[in-house]
Amino acid sequence: MTDRLTVLVVDDERPALEELRWLLERDERIEAVLTCDSATEALRLLQERGVDAVFLDIRMPGLSGVDLARVLSRFRTPPPVVFVTAHDDHAVDAFELGAVDYVLKPVRDDRLAEAVRRVVGARTGATPSAADDIAVELGGVTRFVPRSSVGYVEAQGDYARLHTASGSHLVRVPLTTLEEEWKDAGFVRIHRSLLVALQHVQEVRMDAGRCTVVVGGTQLGVSRRHTRELRDLLVRRARPGTSGRG
Repeated sequence: MTDRLTVLVVDDERPALEELRWLLERDERIEAVLTCDSATEALRLLQERGVDAVFLDIRMPGLSGVDLARVLSRFRTPPPVVFVTAHDDHAVDAFELGAVDYVLKPVRDDRLAEAVRRVVGARTGATPSAADDIAVELGGVTRFVPRSSVGYVEAQGDYARLHTASGSHLVRVPLTTLEEEWKDAGFVRIHRSLLVALQHVQEVRMDAGRCTVVVGGTQLGVSRRHTRELRDLLVRRARPGTSGRG
């Protein structure tokens, strides 16, 4: 019995398909690489046999890579999906579909190795799920930022700006969507335009009836309607015997 992976590569361009197969076969974690030149052919193959991961191009004639990933997400046991594409404008789709990584062409060895590491982690539960990451674009390169590194989130129209210790990132996701998806991870609304991660709150200050919190050295105002709820949540997290770190 082996822990090495059998993966499927799907790309309608034969040179790209062969190059990715060659690169994957060089990885000692890969046992076998299957290939298909269309999403329709891949779907037929996957209905006949399982694979450990799918490396998937996005723009293909007929059924697109995004369409195929959407179908795979409804499988009883969906295989981890890595998008491999020359286009950086589908990262949000990848995030919403639960892809474990989003690799831009031309594919570099070290970047592909990281994608395989994410696949291995997704199968063993050793890495965060896609719900714990969010896709951001940095100078034309899409990366996945761990949710745990986000201190607070600021609304900017239909977008949201994530603030981390290393900087900020604008993402094409409304604040209301993140509030709903991240509430179980300790993110709470403190203002109509702000979410904060309770684990990153360093101080709570009261001055003349106005409440502020300090996150990563930044002071943020808490609206009156959210002040009591926030203080109650922080007290519960700090109390021994609760779900917080007491």
